[in-house]
Amino acid sequence: MNESLVREGWVENDGLRLRYIEWGDRDAPPIVMLHGLRSYAHTWEPVAASLSDRYRSIALDQRGRGASDWDLERDYYAAAYVRDLEVLVDALALKRFVLVGHSMGGTNAFVYANAHPQRLAGLVIEDMGPGASVDSGGASRIKRELQTTPDWFASWDEARAFWRRQRPNISEVALDSRVMHSLKEYNGKIVWRHDGAGIAAARLAATPDQLVDLWPIARRLTAPTLVLRGGDSDFLSAAVAEEMTISNPRIRAVSIPGATHYVHDDQLASFNEALTAWLDTLADASWLEGGDR
Repeated sequence: MNESLVREGWVENDGLRLRYIEWGDRDAPPIVMLHGLRSYAHTWEPVAASLSDRYRSIALDQRGRGASDWDLERDYYAAAYVRDLEVLVDALALKRFVLVGHSMGGTNAFVYANAHPQRLAGLVIEDMGPGASVDSGGASRIKRELQTTPDWFASWDEARAFWRRQRPNISEVALDSRVMHSLKEYNGKIVWRHDGAGIAAARLAATPDQLVDLWPIARRLTAPTLVLRGGDSDFLSAAVAEEMTISNPRIRAVSIPGATHYVHDDQLASFNEALTAWLDTLADASWLEGGDR
């Protein structure tokens, strides 16, 4: 990708500085991307690369992750994330855009879509749906991961081996990205860039209300919506994805073979192909005009 088309910016909300990364022409139709629980803005880089000739991709380091500030109050719940997203959208003067969210970012995208339907030309949800965060096998797995994740590693090789055990299906490129952007060297140790303790505490103590009941939101969605599910996901079941499409004709669900919950990390080419094909179906003139208007 042309480095001149990759930009970094900052916004502030609740006293926190939040970083975002942009790829593509500022005058192109905008796509805003929200990562998952222990991820970061740069996870979207290989997706943005496939879109940069036609679209402007904007990925936020959600609070507590990447280069964004940690929240000392540990308010790592959907309402706070959505406030941060609202600030970003207003700061960039985005009138209409497509919103993409993976896992936790998918929940935040659902909640934003419910609050601001007039802003969305389309919604893309990567492996998230009603009940997935509460009673799925993947939700239980993620809780176990949070409870057993070390605070630091003695070497980069040890850190890399940890991430490979946690994410056995992701590509080597995705593993390189995860090691690079989720960890750093500090005082002779390899430590997390994200607020591991705060994020884990918030997630493990979350109430059903804080996890958000997504069924009412899914049924009310007015924007064209694409759900990209991992064909081997332990998080979003095929049955729930199908029920979502039945509950709302604006929702289309596609399963990506060979992918787990981490769809674009496992099967990038298939993810990008499905996403690009769907984006090409959108005919929202106000979105296609693009730019900071």
